[in-house]
Amino acid sequence: MFISETLLESINQTLNSRGEEAVSSSSIKSVSGGSINSCYQLKSGECKYFLKVNTKSSYPGMFHKEAEGLKLIRSTGCVMVPGVISCGIADSEQFLMLQWIERGADTPSAQGEMGRALAAMHKHSNPSFGLDNDNYMGSLPQSNRYHDNYADFFIKERLEPQVEIAFNKKLIDNDLTIKFSALFSRLRNLFPSEKPALVHGDLWSGNYMINEQGKPVLIDPAVAYGHRETDIAMTALFGGFDSAFYKSYNESFPLERGWEQRIDLWNLYPLLIHLNLFGLAYLNGIKSTLAALV
Repeated sequence: MFISETLLESINQTLNSRGEEAVSSSSIKSVSGGSINSCYQLKSGECKYFLKVNTKSSYPGMFHKEAEGLKLIRSTGCVMVPGVISCGIADSEQFLMLQWIERGADTPSAQGEMGRALAAMHKHSNPSFGLDNDNYMGSLPQSNRYHDNYADFFIKERLEPQVEIAFNKKLIDNDLTIKFSALFSRLRNLFPSEKPALVHGDLWSGNYMINEQGKPVLIDPAVAYGHRETDIAMTALFGGFDSAFYKSYNESFPLERGWEQRIDLWNLYPLLIHLNLFGLAYLNGIKSTLAALV
């Protein structure tokens, strides 16, 4: 583990402004937190914090975008997120300091509460689909330009950029790009029209926690105002969500008929992200979905 002196000084300036004890390298320990960043737990007296660190050049502005996404979700008052303590630059490093969340039991009751909380968050809307700033999905930049309908947003801001990356990396061929074009031409007819909903954007099982009080906590957002079914679809991509989650969500904010059949459509986007980040293991899923749709 290595924390630079400049970063440690920035951390301690934040702690000092909060009237808390300074930390030394001996009170910092490495913890898991994904494959992109170096992650640590800080202990300042009785208080604990979660620290993410990366180079400022690798993913410019990533932590600032994450902090803004957390604040936007928090502003709804519908679901908990870690409090943003500090976000900044220390020499060549960028860092994000968050409230530490102690994990609790992921029970059906907690899953039910998460379904209700997500449904409430999805009721927060916006005049257009998109966001007033771009952000990241994993380590890939995510464009959020505004569109008046979700078909255009999903094509222009989600699928097309990833298809272009995959084609340029020779992960997909021209035949598959033609199939994507065919999908784009009929996309408007494949899903129900709904108002823009505030979505987490990357809602797989690794991006939520249940705290010690049994309350759901969302982490690592890739927010925008999108179609709420995309969040629901992502929960099904890698599993980890209980039937109580879907039941309580539908009781709170019923999904349109046929939502289960649209899961594969929406998951084309995260599958393309995974293809571009991790390689050809995700290609067959994309091919099979396109074959079924076009």
